Amino acid sequence: MKRCPECRRDYFDDSLLYCLDDGAPLLEGPVSVDEPATAILNSADVPTEARTRKQFHTTDQTVILPKTSLSGSSTRASSAEFIFTEIRNHRRPVAIGLAILLIAVVGGGYWFIKMRGSSTTISSIAVLPFQNKSDDPDTDYLSDGLAESLVFRLSQLPGLKVSPTSSVIRYKGQESDVSKIAKELGVDSVMTGRLIKRGDNLNITVELVDTRDNKSLWGEQYERKMSDLLATQREIAAAIVQKLQLKLGDSESRGITKKYTNSSEAYQLWMKGRFHFARRTRDDLYKGIEAFQQAIDLDPNFALAYVGVAETYTVIPSFPYASPAECIPQAKAAITKALELDPDLAEAHTVAGMIAATYDWDWATAQREFKRSFELDPNLAITHYRYAWTYLSPMGRHDEAIAEMKKAMELEPLSLIQGANYAGVLMYARRFDEALDQARKTCELDPSFMAGKSWLSHVLNMKGMYPDALAVAENTLDSSTPFLSDAAYAYAKTGQKEKALGVIARWKEGEKHKYVLNYWVAVTYAAIGDKDNAFAELEKAYKSHDWFLQRMKVDPFLDPLRDDPRFEDLLKRINLPE
Repeated sequence: MKRCPECRRDYFDDSLLYCLDDGAPLLEGPVSVDEPATAILNSADVPTEARTRKQFHTTDQTVILPKTSLSGSSTRASSAEFIFTEIRNHRRPVAIGLAILLIAVVGGGYWFIKMRGSSTTISSIAVLPFQNKSDDPDTDYLSDGLAESLVFRLSQLPGLKVSPTSSVIRYKGQESDVSKIAKELGVDSVMTGRLIKRGDNLNITVELVDTRDNKSLWGEQYERKMSDLLATQREIAAAIVQKLQLKLGDSESRGITKKYTNSSEAYQLWMKGRFHFARRTRDDLYKGIEAFQQAIDLDPNFALAYVGVAETYTVIPSFPYASPAECIPQAKAAITKALELDPDLAEAHTVAGMIAATYDWDWATAQREFKRSFELDPNLAITHYRYAWTYLSPMGRHDEAIAEMKKAMELEPLSLIQGANYAGVLMYARRFDEALDQARKTCELDPSFMAGKSWLSHVLNMKGMYPDALAVAENTLDSSTPFLSDAAYAYAKTGQKEKALGVIARWKEGEKHKYVLNYWVAVTYAAIGDKDNAFAELEKAYKSHDWFLQRMKVDPFLDPLRDDPRFEDLLKRINLPE
């Protein structure tokens, strides 16, 4: 712990060197101050005004008043001169009484103006993607990563809603109307930032705005070296916490001050990995793994980097860019190491639960891992989302799944992948009208988002709106996407069997060169009415531990197969209740 010798504020972040209020050098541990007669007023900055030192030091001979820009300063100056005169004339009882009265009046007025001019407590914040003002666009990972790191740390705080990166990334590169953004995200405050990199030097400018009255709460500029990036990120987060006046105990502040790695270079590589992971293209996912692995090479104890490796390998087969046989052993090894290094890392437990449910069909382990993640951090949108998507929905616990998805959407209202899969949860619950509405909302946010269009065409097929489903799917047919099944299913349902078989032929051709989701081939055969080939494809999906096979208990696309004994046998083999 450190303490400021001037204002006596305690800091639990040992990386801070100077007081954030008065700029005094911080000292280790509690500080003894030999000023028994010193009276200290609480820190209470007036919004939009520069920071001032809020202290009244009294000695036997003088009273020193702070400079302030509150109205009435000339009157207080005259009063102070009167008190000084009284002290010098040794009329000490009267002077001391007047000094105490003046301190009370000034302090009370200061508090009254502050409270009258401020809004209610800030309870939610959105950290927008930082603007990269460097000449090199390849440093985008630094500006994006710094914002994401602040989101990550602030999300650890109880009582503070933080809009995740996936909700704010859509504002990247746009002129920021913070009031409009705050309204869309449902937050009280918005933080913006700008980063400039010149050689090894960083210039970071940050501002926090209360969007309810459009007042700047806090702003700061940091001149740092690249090697100081990790400490600077913690410093900014700590400053925001103090400015929002959050009351944190030692254990609650750990998420802000925790050092996930002591290597600034490893931390920068982790940020680069997250930057690529968010893009979800094949090349970006493998670039992300490469960056995470480089971070691990620099710091073998960096648990978050192992989580990055595990999460990336876990999602690759869902696209599908590679098979589970290629990816899941590496995902399991990485997540095991992450939990070994940091058993209390909530994200690690979420990914472990996701792997257990999706690929191992080990529902008891999945439930335990998700539960542990909730205990460690109940405000992670990804945990609510993955719990609903990979555990509750496949088990047929639809009301619970929808409730968890609603919580996830409240925490992260603009996440495209989450919104798209929410439509899937509703479809599996046979709430087709709601699913269609949700799918359309997601597509409106980003008409080019592949998963949003895929779930829209799925639900249109379930609604019997085959021409509409084809309109979505036909122009995006590719053997690596689910649109093949969307189009083939619609062809089969509209009597165009040859076209449906043609899609399967294209899929089979792709199977010679790369991994194919046999589950969706089975769906197409089921739509045609060819049960034997449908079950043959499901057997392939079983052997490969296909990403989607865990959903067969609830998937309406497989309804034509449910009365066949082979269906019940397969359900038992993946440990799903009937």
